[in-house]
Amino acid sequence: MGKKLVIVESPAKSKTIGRYLGSDYVISASLGHIRDLPSGNLGVDVKNNFKPLYITMKGKEKVVRDLKLLAADADEILLATDPDREGEAIAWHLAKVLKIDPDSKCRITFNEITKSAVQEAIKNPRTINMNLANAQQARRILDRLVGYELSPLLWKKIRKGLSAGRVQSVATKIVMDRDAEIDEFKPEEYWLIKALVTPGKNSDKFMLGYYGVSDGAGKVRKDDLKCLEDAQEVLDAVGSGPLVVDSVKKGNKERNPYPPFTTSTLQQEASKRLGFSSKKTMSIAQQLYEGVEIEGQGQTALVSYIRTDSVRISDEAVAAAKALIKERFGDEYCAPFKRQYKNKNSAQDAHEAIRPTHFDLDPRNIKFSLTNDQYKLYQLIWDRFLATQMTACKLDTVTCQASCNNRVFRATGETVTFKGFLVLYDDIAEDTKVEDADTKAAIPPIEDGMKLELLDLKSLQKFTTPPPHYTEATLIKALEEYGIGRPSTYAPTISTILDRKYIEKNGRLLQITDLGKIVTNMLSENFSEIVDLSFTAEMENKLDEVEEGKEEWEDVLEKFYPEFNSQIKAAQESIDKITFEPEKTGEVCPQCGGELVYKEGRYGKFVACSNFPECNYTKNIVVYAKGTCPKCGSGLLVHKSKKYRNKSFYTCDKQGSDPNCDFISWDLPIDGKVCPECGSFMVLKHFGKKSYPRCSNKDCITNVRKSRTSKSKKTEDEE
Repeated sequence: MGKKLVIVESPAKSKTIGRYLGSDYVISASLGHIRDLPSGNLGVDVKNNFKPLYITMKGKEKVVRDLKLLAADADEILLATDPDREGEAIAWHLAKVLKIDPDSKCRITFNEITKSAVQEAIKNPRTINMNLANAQQARRILDRLVGYELSPLLWKKIRKGLSAGRVQSVATKIVMDRDAEIDEFKPEEYWLIKALVTPGKNSDKFMLGYYGVSDGAGKVRKDDLKCLEDAQEVLDAVGSGPLVVDSVKKGNKERNPYPPFTTSTLQQEASKRLGFSSKKTMSIAQQLYEGVEIEGQGQTALVSYIRTDSVRISDEAVAAAKALIKERFGDEYCAPFKRQYKNKNSAQDAHEAIRPTHFDLDPRNIKFSLTNDQYKLYQLIWDRFLATQMTACKLDTVTCQASCNNRVFRATGETVTFKGFLVLYDDIAEDTKVEDADTKAAIPPIEDGMKLELLDLKSLQKFTTPPPHYTEATLIKALEEYGIGRPSTYAPTISTILDRKYIEKNGRLLQITDLGKIVTNMLSENFSEIVDLSFTAEMENKLDEVEEGKEEWEDVLEKFYPEFNSQIKAAQESIDKITFEPEKTGEVCPQCGGELVYKEGRYGKFVACSNFPECNYTKNIVVYAKGTCPKCGSGLLVHKSKKYRNKSFYTCDKQGSDPNCDFISWDLPIDGKVCPECGSFMVLKHFGKKSYPRCSNKDCITNVRKSRTSKSKKTEDEE
């Protein structure tokens, strides 16, 4: 009996699968796609039903040769690429190159790379799903038509190196519209009144917020305080109190756990809790899915497939989660039923949600086999999934209304009586208003008619605030809500518009650039459908219909392309060339006396001579950091890393001119603060949203002690 060839996309996945198949199987990797449309021309025959011209991708010639040699020696070939449109398309291209009949049972898929899943897939091969492959093909050709015809127009009318695309252009417009909304926002004044009260001398204090005016017959009119005079009128009416309790309503409620992760929610939570970019999240998640080397286990996949819209959970995974919950927390924390979550549509049910695949590999027990980032993301996925099958959080609620001279105050108190899933997966509420927080505190025992002593009455001037700038997390959420893009597109879309300088990051906030405004406005004026949310979402629905076999992919393109092509031709004639006036620095070039201007380069802004190319003078923009050099006491400079996007490092401002100071650090030194143990300077470290001081000397006992504490905690947990 001859060998069986199994082809996957990556060497890591190949190594993981190799653990579960015997010596009869040869496993090789295609290293992703092997064929694509040519880069030098359109590659699509728009007059012949959009027939694509596929060629072997540059750099993949050896991969294809090696696969052909392996295929020639194999008795059976199984294509085990990922279980989505992209994976199906790769399998189809492999079948074409290796001369495999797509209608033969050559295709295997699995949602997780575990022994049982892989062996079950081997037993049940299927034919290539051409609906899935055609959905990917339609997207690829559609994006090629848009990009290949729009990008040269941008080069001609704005500047070279620009690009446009269906999803990236809409994402840029979403950011631009939000920024415009913020710029146009006019704050409005309003006032809040807070009353600090107590039922008696030995009782707890609590806060009531002013609500409105009572008509004396039980009806209360909401009273919005617009100015100081409005607030003063209430203060005068209430005076020194007391407030009399009008009503007390007691109740209880439950809060259920969140659904398991989808691609979108994983990226959002990793951004919010860990500070990861979407690109970083997906890169690490891919490693966890394909497999990492676990001490004593070998190459092991830790999570299920990471590109999914589905929140469906298998019965086996639920049973494993419940067993772990009972063991770790007790029966009372385990939901007595299977929690199920609904998908938005049937197309999303092809996969499971993102979850652990080996429930015997607790993140805490394998921490030292993982990188720090792998551990944090795996822990997040692990906790979120276990929480889905835990009991609800139970709360007692008290709603109190009290008044004085018909001025009504209200408060709602919440007391957690049983934490349920919150013992494992705490909330992070980014958008809770500060003024609401003190009226959610626990309320002491009170009754109708009781007089509340007024301890303090204060008015607070406030102003309405604009909507916040988008972050990567909130932009992904918006794209998902609008139906723009799909799980595999969120991270590359955001990376693309950052790389093209259409948007930029200010901390975690995304903001439109001048270039982004120019490009987006030009597209909006001449190609309204390209940046239209509803049109782009409808196109995604059409691609879903191709996947489901309800629509032919050629028909989708035929309905879009002719009008788009006409708009391109019209724009070539109607749009005037846009010229950029570089921003002047106000300085003179030391080489030729010309004006120095700001320019945008690969690694951000820099200063250059306006007489380029005749004069090639350039210099970096100097940005000073807060603090002083811990070696010589001079100033500190901030530098953007060329290797790591959005990462900075710090150097002494005398570096290069003073041979005695070579200070450089990834972390900002804390001015004037030294380690009490070793005397080294202290730096500010960051973990997610938190920051904390730490000794800069990695061999300091404080850092060594922390490492030992982590190891001892692991030992205690194992015991």
